[in-house]
Amino acid sequence: MIFLLQQHQQTLLNQLREVTGTTDVQLLQQALQVSNGDLGEAVAFLTEKNAKVPQQDETTYYQTSQVASDRYISVGSQADTNVIDLTGDDKDDLQRAIALSLEESNRAFRETGITDEEQAISRVLEASIAENKASLKRTHTEVWSDSPNPHDRKRIDNCPVGLKNVGNTCWFSAVIQSLFNLLEFQRLVLNYSPPARVHDLPRNQKEHRNLPFMQELRNLFSLMVGSKRKYVDPSRAVEILKDAFKSSESQQQDVSEFTHKLLDWLEDAFQMKAEEDREGEKPKNPMVELFYGRFLAVGVHEGKKFENTEMFGQYPLQVNGFKDLHECLEAAMIEGEIESLHSAENSARSGQEHWFTELPPVLTFELSRFEFNQALGRPEKIHNKLEFPSMLYMDRYMDRNREITRIKREEIRRLKEHLTLLQQRLERYLSYGSGPKRFPLADVLQYAMEFASSKPVCTSPVEDIDTSAPPGGTTGQQLPPPSSAEQDSLPPLESSGLASGPATALSAAQQQRVPIHKPFTQSRLPPDLPMHPAPRHITEEELRVLEGCLHRWRSEVENDTRDLQGSITRIHRTIELMYSDKSMMQVPYRLHAVLVHEGQANAGHYWAYIYDPHQRCWMKYNDISVTKSSWEELVRDSFGGYRNASAYCLMYINDKKPFLTEEEFDKETGQILSGMDKLPPDLKQYVKEDNEQFDKEIEEWDIMQARKAQQEKLALATAAAAAASAASSTSTSSSSPQPMSIESSPPDNAVPQQDPEYMEQPSPTNDSKHLQEDTERAISRAAAEQEERSPEALLNAAMMTPDMQGVIMAIGKSSSVYEKNGPEAAFFKAIKMEYGRLLRFAQEDTPVENDYRLQHIIVYFIQNQAPKKILERTLLTQFADRNLAFDERCKSIMNVARAKLDLIKPEEVNMDEYEIWHQDYRNFRETTILMVTGLELFQKTNYVEALMYLIYAYQYNKELLLKGLYRGHDEELLGHYRRECLLKLNEQAAAMFESGEEPEVTTGLGIMNELVVPCIPLLLVHDAVRDLLAVEDMRNRWCSYLGQEMESNLQEKLTDFLPKLLDCSTEIKSFHDPPKLPTYSTLELCERFSRIMAALGRVPTEGR
Repeated sequence: MIFLLQQHQQTLLNQLREVTGTTDVQLLQQALQVSNGDLGEAVAFLTEKNAKVPQQDETTYYQTSQVASDRYISVGSQADTNVIDLTGDDKDDLQRAIALSLEESNRAFRETGITDEEQAISRVLEASIAENKASLKRTHTEVWSDSPNPHDRKRIDNCPVGLKNVGNTCWFSAVIQSLFNLLEFQRLVLNYSPPARVHDLPRNQKEHRNLPFMQELRNLFSLMVGSKRKYVDPSRAVEILKDAFKSSESQQQDVSEFTHKLLDWLEDAFQMKAEEDREGEKPKNPMVELFYGRFLAVGVHEGKKFENTEMFGQYPLQVNGFKDLHECLEAAMIEGEIESLHSAENSARSGQEHWFTELPPVLTFELSRFEFNQALGRPEKIHNKLEFPSMLYMDRYMDRNREITRIKREEIRRLKEHLTLLQQRLERYLSYGSGPKRFPLADVLQYAMEFASSKPVCTSPVEDIDTSAPPGGTTGQQLPPPSSAEQDSLPPLESSGLASGPATALSAAQQQRVPIHKPFTQSRLPPDLPMHPAPRHITEEELRVLEGCLHRWRSEVENDTRDLQGSITRIHRTIELMYSDKSMMQVPYRLHAVLVHEGQANAGHYWAYIYDPHQRCWMKYNDISVTKSSWEELVRDSFGGYRNASAYCLMYINDKKPFLTEEEFDKETGQILSGMDKLPPDLKQYVKEDNEQFDKEIEEWDIMQARKAQQEKLALATAAAAAASAASSTSTSSSSPQPMSIESSPPDNAVPQQDPEYMEQPSPTNDSKHLQEDTERAISRAAAEQEERSPEALLNAAMMTPDMQGVIMAIGKSSSVYEKNGPEAAFFKAIKMEYGRLLRFAQEDTPVENDYRLQHIIVYFIQNQAPKKILERTLLTQFADRNLAFDERCKSIMNVARAKLDLIKPEEVNMDEYEIWHQDYRNFRETTILMVTGLELFQKTNYVEALMYLIYAYQYNKELLLKGLYRGHDEELLGHYRRECLLKLNEQAAAMFESGEEPEVTTGLGIMNELVVPCIPLLLVHDAVRDLLAVEDMRNRWCSYLGQEMESNLQEKLTDFLPKLLDCSTEIKSFHDPPKLPTYSTLELCERFSRIMAALGRVPTEGR
């Protein structure tokens, strides 16, 4: 009878929760108690309380109390035609509302065999499919489209396979990955075969849904086992679930609810198979045996004891008000006042205890991190910190340990009471005083002793101050005139009356000037300023007695404080070790998976941490991204209290049942089954076909890329031939020489200590036909130019690059050698002098704005330890430049250098390596141009255009730095301005959104969707602290709007946008094209670089 009453009361609670939307159990029980069980009066009681709070519009009211989608498009339901106003006093309306709610619920179940809960699942699945289809229309700037390059989507070795987020399905991915990595569950799903007589069975709609879904889950699991893809698409499983339910609305779902329903569907599917396999005997359902346990409810109702056994799957736990998992469990196992449960008194108190009689191999705890705010009328997330262990001992909650646990609980209760008393006493020592400000008593006594010991001051603290003296406490005595150095250091008088006054006023001011106390530049206070207040009169005897008392009292206080702290520590330790004896450590459960939610109640993202017992490490499953993790990272993201991330579901497994995570062995060979060997024949074929399709995709991609590369080579060859032809015709007809850019001329190594063979050989002067032709052309050009331009003008116009300036200066300094020993000796002299100069530049410690690497490619090569041959060939190429042919001496040395180049044998210099070094230098210049342009735009507050320059500058620079420390620029500086640019854009976009004006809102969200959101994975990928904090700042700015009143259209846009911002995926699949680079000469680039770096100055350490 008591049990039936409890069931009836629970039914009333459920109906009341459904009708009113109230989730506070205490409030619901209060309503039933006030109404004496009358459902109508209970609804009136609750709605009257809520009617005092302004209600939101039905179309924008977000009713979900749980969050479960990575995009979380939380769409409020449209006003139903059957909505009844419950805010009035008409009780008939209340009765009609209750009847209508129950009638609709029962009618839906009778017609379809599907509960309201399952229809809610349907709505989120429909939203998932709709989002997936809509994703086909997304622009290339969004980050969740597939990479066109299949090599980016190729699985690396045996890395776990991720699941593609097909829209509103990160909760699906987190749950499925957690279950898939339970190898026993994986085997059950893969080896499932549908009942042979399935088509003849007269089953309802639910069972016709379960079997197709079961087959699709098998297909999905088989791909996760043997696919060659980095991640697979679960759309077909989602499609089947969507087709199973019919609904036109969309609603968010949470992980725990989805897990519960998923296990229900699987239980139904396995039940059909079990009934067929075991006719005549009670079938065993593997899903039930794996995930379901039993507990005994022992209670007292109005003084009468009762016991009943109940089955459970996921065990719900409240988070609010508890610091760790054991506290949550202790609270969940005891309801109401339980003293009477084991008391001889005939008490009228009511309450119950839960004791586990049978724990499942897989024990799942649902952490309730959401609560409904009655005042605001919406759900809110609980961000409190909750700790949980990696190994959980469940002995204290088992029915067989009931008596010993009760004894220990009573002992803990007694210790906690004593602990509270000690803490209160300690608090009186640590916060002493009767006023609003409290101080440690030991410090108060110390301050009193310091006061008493201070040097007495016989005068009043105000009597010794001369009110006629200028501020500062000194008299107006005459000061000596300042020295000339002091006069020079006086600050200019800006916008003061003295600035425009006569010179006599300034002189008077200087004479009245007094020394100013500067606490950071003077080592002690002025002598006339007392250090502390002091007693006026105190005798030696009084001081001696007072010091003795204060010393003794302070020692007593310190001893008492230490004793209290020691006792508190010992009690804490005793409580911690209360269950540490071996008899209470016989039921170990190891943490298998943690499902994490980041975001607010209306929007967020899910991912999972899953323990890999074979690699003995934690893995992070974040949609398509699967990476190694650590317990420290799990703690940071799961315990809560840090950012907006916290655990939402904990999955523990029985550590004494290794079959849950053990690999399967081949019965014949004894070898571990892995990969395709784990699959039954039908799934092997399915995976094989998918892998063949992926291999074909890769092959087609490679063919297409090879064809493109061939076309590019042909185009380059054609362009080079055309350029050579044009250069040849220009060299014979042009009146001025064409300068050769550094980038187009190949480079190499500096002059070695021992010159190689081709440097020692005499340069052929008459044998080379092309040298004779070049000389003739150079002479004719020089003669023609001599009439128009001087060599100095030529130097300024054509050869003012830093490299050419250095070569010309070296040739000029070797003129005496040229006159005495000829061009070859002068060449050796000049090239060694130039190399020595560049070597000094490479070794100098210069300010950041004067970067010699930009001016000289040789400096870049030296600093990055380029091979000697590369340095030498590069320097030779500079001396062989045709632009040197403006006078006889330079032309002769140029010809010697060209002859030396011709003598270099192919085997002496690796031209592929040579070209790689020069390409690296070109990349360095391009990175510099991107950086300079981005920083200039940033200074002009043009953040929209600056962003892409800074993003690509950072990425290119990072690639350069992977090869060496001096290959690129300061990574912290670039990272700082990349981060600042994103934060500035985020602020601009948020301000536009806050304006509420439609064009401004659209522009602001466009900035976020097209610029900021695609860049967030770049900040997340390396887990840099400042980048992570910047992302958190941006997200918090937008999440703060969730609790604010706004127009319905703004709320809809915000809800659509937030999931993209909160997506934690670090996968970068598509992006903006690099910005077009402006063309700078070397001198112009160096000048702009120097100017912007000098303007920026050094980035503060805390700013980076």
